[in-house]
Amino acid sequence: MPLTEIDRLKQTVSEAWESPIADQVAARWGYAAGRAKWWRSSASHVFVLPEDGRRRYLRFVPDSYRGPKSLAVVAELMARLSDGGSAVVRPVAAESGALTTTVATGLGAVHAMVVEPAPGADVDVSELTAAQARQWGQALARLHRDAAGLDTGLPEAFGELPSVGTLFADDDELVEATARLADVMSELPRRQDRWGVVHGDFELDNMAWEEGGPVAYDFDEAALSWYAADIAYAVRDLTDHTGRPASVHRARFDAFVDGYRGVRPFDDEDVGRLPLFAGLHAAASLVRITRALGEPARRQPQWLGELRDDLTGMARAHRQLVIDIGRTVGG
Repeated sequence: MPLTEIDRLKQTVSEAWESPIADQVAARWGYAAGRAKWWRSSASHVFVLPEDGRRRYLRFVPDSYRGPKSLAVVAELMARLSDGGSAVVRPVAAESGALTTTVATGLGAVHAMVVEPAPGADVDVSELTAAQARQWGQALARLHRDAAGLDTGLPEAFGELPSVGTLFADDDELVEATARLADVMSELPRRQDRWGVVHGDFELDNMAWEEGGPVAYDFDEAALSWYAADIAYAVRDLTDHTGRPASVHRARFDAFVDGYRGVRPFDDEDVGRLPLFAGLHAAASLVRITRALGEPARRQPQWLGELRDDLTGMARAHRQLVIDIGRTVGG
């Protein structure tokens, strides 16, 4: 989401983490003013909703950033997966009975949904055991298996790639590396065993762990793509600058792959394509970050300046990853 949109919403948040904008949206689910508490804003604005000693999460995006259909498709996917027994959080219907709703607010129209909490605890990559890494791989494989055929309305991944040449017209090295990666991608088969519905961001930050394994949430990036691409993005914290397993995380990476293979196919050819997809993801992320940054305001709060600096650093790292992998994959 553009930093300007994050700042517009943040300006409405009080010291008690309340916002009249969130109140207007939460009312569609029957929540009184002041119940929603701001948690974070990134791909969407997220507020916590207390519910009988538990938490629900209100998520909404401005219409200028994302249309109503994309949110509705994601909510329907999550509901169908949950109803089918998949370990994903379920959307909560609004008082109207709809899973998503559009609300006219003081900042313009927004599209919203509420999701149940994911039970369990967070797990950091440094704390991840081999057994948990295996469960992680199993969970993603089950999601790929269970989501087969639930693709109505989802976009195809890597739609950002054509914008690289325009956004970075003066960066020949980046444009050429992206073109090489895209050329290789264009030749990949889209067979049913390799292509389908993907989560889009199945990293450790987007799941909570119970004894039986992780429960997934945050389907903002759900799309149609290669399953190997979903794996490459999920395990990016386990890889190095070439998109290959980092030596310090090799055991975790191998356990993840073993877990995935225990549920559905993932052969050595798929593993060999992970660096390609790491480079493609880096190029797509670079486009998203650049669009989010926009032009800095003359005056901005300290937190926004710090966030802008962090994202600028991430953009530099993504650029270098595209170039590094482009040299090896496209050579």
